[in-house]
Amino acid sequence: MKVNCHLSVLVHEQAKQYGDREEIIYKDFGGSEWKSLSWNQLSATVKQVSNALLNLGVKVQENIGIFSNNSVQYLFCDFGAWGIRAVTIPFYATSSEQQIQFMVNDASVRFLFVGEQDQYDKAHRIFALCPTLERIIIFDKTVRISSHDPNALYFDDFLKLGEGLPRQTEVEKLQAEASMDDLANILYTCCTSGDSKGVMLSHGQYYAALKGNQKAVTVDENDRVLNFLPFAHIFEKGWALLGMTVGARMIVNTYPQEVQQSMRETHPTSMSAVPRFWEKVYTGVMEKIDNAGALQRKIFHNALAVGRKHNIEYVSRGKRPPLMLHLEYEAINKTLFSMVRKELGLTNPNIFPTAGATVSAHVEEFVHSIGLNMVVGYGLTESLATVSCDRLDEVFTIGSVGRPLDVVDVKISEDGEVLLKGKSITKGYYNRPDLNESTFTPDGYFRTGDCGYIKDGELYLTERIKDLFKTSNGKYIAPQMIESLMLVDKYIDQIAIIADERKFVSALIIPEYRYLEEYARKHEIPFKNREELCANPKVNAMIGARIETLQQPLAHYEQIKRFTLIPHHFSMENGELTNTLKLKRRVINENYKAEIDKMYEE
Repeated sequence: MKVNCHLSVLVHEQAKQYGDREEIIYKDFGGSEWKSLSWNQLSATVKQVSNALLNLGVKVQENIGIFSNNSVQYLFCDFGAWGIRAVTIPFYATSSEQQIQFMVNDASVRFLFVGEQDQYDKAHRIFALCPTLERIIIFDKTVRISSHDPNALYFDDFLKLGEGLPRQTEVEKLQAEASMDDLANILYTCCTSGDSKGVMLSHGQYYAALKGNQKAVTVDENDRVLNFLPFAHIFEKGWALLGMTVGARMIVNTYPQEVQQSMRETHPTSMSAVPRFWEKVYTGVMEKIDNAGALQRKIFHNALAVGRKHNIEYVSRGKRPPLMLHLEYEAINKTLFSMVRKELGLTNPNIFPTAGATVSAHVEEFVHSIGLNMVVGYGLTESLATVSCDRLDEVFTIGSVGRPLDVVDVKISEDGEVLLKGKSITKGYYNRPDLNESTFTPDGYFRTGDCGYIKDGELYLTERIKDLFKTSNGKYIAPQMIESLMLVDKYIDQIAIIADERKFVSALIIPEYRYLEEYARKHEIPFKNREELCANPKVNAMIGARIETLQQPLAHYEQIKRFTLIPHHFSMENGELTNTLKLKRRVINENYKAEIDKMYEE
């Protein structure tokens, strides 16, 4: 059942409809057993949280921080806070102490909910540096609280403040007074430039975005929706709320590295993901095929060709496949492709929204070919996730990012920038009047920073304005496009394209060491450590040959001329990645200056 209402009452309205029907499937922190909660149980706990927050002294539109991996408690806090018109500020579980300190101070947070030991330890260390911070409330009851910390309490003890719902009359009064203009979230985005800014998201934005997505995305109460991207990411937050508005079951995956295990154990029908997830799936499947016998390889590649012809050349173009092709595909789909999907845990797949970066055409075609409906989309935190997405009932094109939602007005500026206006678009950044002035056009359109064009109703992205490089020869290079092309290779785990103000394109490459070490052993290439492996001429020759094959579609000036293999990963700890794992190019250029300069030596 679709419910369109203020988020302050969403779970309670759905509980009236679904009652004791299972809604949340989850594990405790560090646990191995899947548990579940009904709509009634979810509603009851959310009411308890709302009452407990009032007893702590939380005010209307006060900012509350949540610093945790995905968990059922995370959802309790979101809905409990919204139930008293408070604002939640999600922090990535991997955030640094400096980031936490900045966000707590910027938003004047008094109450910070944390997940596990790592989050608690960071919060405890910055407590004295945050004048407004009063309480740290801990989800995981196994966390060891410092003996010198009188300000921390466990979530279970916090809940006791709301036992018996002592302030429920006040809660319901606040819900009746709730406005669509109320802020629901402030989401701090860590830019690739390092500048952190809090995007203000109102309940009215959520209302508009959810209604727009309900029309575009075919998810309903029969779906089992896996949440594995962080709830701090607007894509996952919006996707989770969309699932709940239509009554779908929610599967909360706490640890991202366990997602494939969770898929096999819980059999989701839908999940949101970023392209890198599907790149890993693609390379994993293709590795198994490469290691199979010649006959099996031939059978699989022929099957992929049939799947591609059926699903992409015909179905995606709105055309009816010829009968013989359809029958051949159905036979393959029920046997070979069904086995592939079963191995992934996707026995009854529906749709799989994918956004956050450029999707390689190879990967998108592969996913569709094996019978999975990848719904490619485009969005930003500022647009409350979705701007555009593919529609299963309409023509879609590999390489596009779909058709704009009907709640968003998309316009392309004279210089090619994608501009947005509509009820789902943010009013601006928290405490940043300087940015608010420069981020919007005089007629009120939001500047996305992305270049693109619209063709036959579909939106296509070309490059990120800030990431667009200009070589010393005056040629413009879109690094993300080249990087996405390279990342389909099983030997490449991370890559940073270098080209800005340089004579030619080069690359820093972090290999997928598991595969590379296997290759070295198979070809009797000696190595004592990763440094030796990365420096080996035979290894570099092999990687170089694979790059040459991958970059054949590129113009000559876009092609990688030199590369360096790096013996360790880019990391958030070194400041090289954002919390959403995007490259901080300025930091990478600084950290690897010597390696980069060497590639340009004559």
